[in-house]
Amino acid sequence: MTDPQPEYVWAYSDEKPRRGRVWLIVGLAVVAVLIATVAFWLFLRPGAPSADPTTTTSATPTAIPSASSTPPMTPEPAPVETPPTPPEPDLSGFREQVRPWLDDALTGLSFLTDSGPEEAASIVDSLRGDAQRLADAQVPASIGTDWQDHLTAYSQHLEVLRTAVSSGADSADAMVSARASVEALRAVAGL
Repeated sequence: MTDPQPEYVWAYSDEKPRRGRVWLIVGLAVVAVLIATVAFWLFLRPGAPSADPTTTTSATPTAIPSASSTPPMTPEPAPVETPPTPPEPDLSGFREQVRPWLDDALTGLSFLTDSGPEEAASIVDSLRGDAQRLADAQVPASIGTDWQDHLTAYSQHLEVLRTAVSSGADSADAMVSARASVEALRAVAGL
């Protein structure tokens, strides 16, 4: 007979793994990170007051200034620099800047006659946004007053038109007034 072959059997030990050692290592790592963070914030962070090795404190009292002594000099505040004003646009550059918005105004106003109330309100809101862009444009001084007067009138006509289209009222007169204001703006800009 031959010797029997050993049989391998897997068995788990009854001993519980020691987890205390793992927790000790984790705890020490956390303490080390906390100490490093505190040290950084107290001593190494940018802008922290640093100890000047040349200054020392002494036990001798310092003199208290009397009423006759001159007040300490305070540094003068740094001058505030204002950004340079952008150069005034020339009329041809301004004209090219506002042309698309004025063209869109005429196109949008022509679409209003065939639009339903919701679509008309959306178109007028878009025209109001373009009017705000026209107000934000830098205007040459030569046409500044006329431009502002006609732009204010156009904005007011758009408000009346918006009220009319949202309420479902007749908006024909408001459209005519708004179109006349756009034409006046185009004339001021030289379009």
